[in-house]
Amino acid sequence: MSGPSSPRRPISRISRRGLLGYAGTTGLGAAAGAGLVVAAGGDSPAPAAPATQAPGETVSPWGSHQPGVAQHPPAVTEVVALDLLDGVDREALGRLMRVWTGDVEALTAGRGAPGDPAPWLSAPAADLTITVGVGPGALGTDRFGEGPPGFAEVPAMTHDRLEERWSGGDLCVTVAGRDGTTVAHAVRRMVADAEPFARLRWRQVGSWNGTDPEGRPQTGRNLFGQVDGSGNPRPGTELFDSTVWIREGRWAGATTMVLRRIRMDLDTWDELTRDEQERSVGRRLTDGAPLTGGEELDDLDLAAESQGRLVVPRDAHSRRSHPSLHGGRRIFRKGANYTREVDTPRGARVESGLLFASYQADLSDQFVPLQRSLDELDQLNEWTTAIGSAVFVVLPGFEDGSWLGESLLT
Repeated sequence: MSGPSSPRRPISRISRRGLLGYAGTTGLGAAAGAGLVVAAGGDSPAPAAPATQAPGETVSPWGSHQPGVAQHPPAVTEVVALDLLDGVDREALGRLMRVWTGDVEALTAGRGAPGDPAPWLSAPAADLTITVGVGPGALGTDRFGEGPPGFAEVPAMTHDRLEERWSGGDLCVTVAGRDGTTVAHAVRRMVADAEPFARLRWRQVGSWNGTDPEGRPQTGRNLFGQVDGSGNPRPGTELFDSTVWIREGRWAGATTMVLRRIRMDLDTWDELTRDEQERSVGRRLTDGAPLTGGEELDDLDLAAESQGRLVVPRDAHSRRSHPSLHGGRRIFRKGANYTREVDTPRGARVESGLLFASYQADLSDQFVPLQRSLDELDQLNEWTTAIGSAVFVVLPGFEDGSWLGESLLT
């Protein structure tokens, strides 16, 4: 729930020194003291949001779900994955989660995190959300326990060209907000406070234009120029809740997340005619409306024909992913555009793409069938390649006075 941060009552927690002191009592100190290791570099920081934006919000971190999942995408998103150090068990994870809880509460309220050397880099009304997830390596009897039903790695896809430096991870932190400075500072604090327990595996940064010139929410566009996410279930509806949230068992209130780093071939895409670009997806480029007519949020008429051919081709992205072809299965997707400079034998070039995040209650039953359908037959495969893939369980939300993952670790 968004709105001004409510007054906080004192929270009784173990001291920060005691929490971080875990490393010294388990032999992890030497490994942590070497610092955080970045695997094969990362993206360039995203630009700050324009000053003409509508006023931002201070997003409360408390609730039955972590709010960053349903929050409308702000201008900047940074996702980091970390690998747990050897010897980090359930007790150690509890210490880390309590530290991170304090960080989340402070940073989203616009205060410096405890022990923050630069608290002035935090800002209220920054649309800031911090979402924490755990990967397969953080599960098991001595950690978070068995994962939720259907949680598993994404099977190999024919068109994937996955690179280790953009894949995997035991922990995930997604920080999103209205400007790059606030987001980068929050990421730095979260990663620094994890140092006794985990090392950085990768970081990925992207941007999204989720508001129109008047500051009203809009769907946003990917770097192909397409309105991206029109078919999403809308937060606050029963369809969204049934699509996204795990409702029963020890993981109730959680969801699963798949992050795919998708490289986009803009040069060959630009060689297409507008008609070819629109038919590859099945939607108009101008406003995202279906080629079969109506407005952006109207459903596609998959049976519509014109001059003896389907208006939405059989291999159009929107047809291949349509719920009617998958027994009503849906996902909730979010995107963030990225660019980065890449060195080649001919000199530097720019790689462009999309950080594609998919949220669903059951990863194997919802995401995997849709992805297999797209892998089998989707025009966009000609211009897109998945080069990174990672899966996480987004932890249930927490209330004021509690902490992230408390019900799973105690």
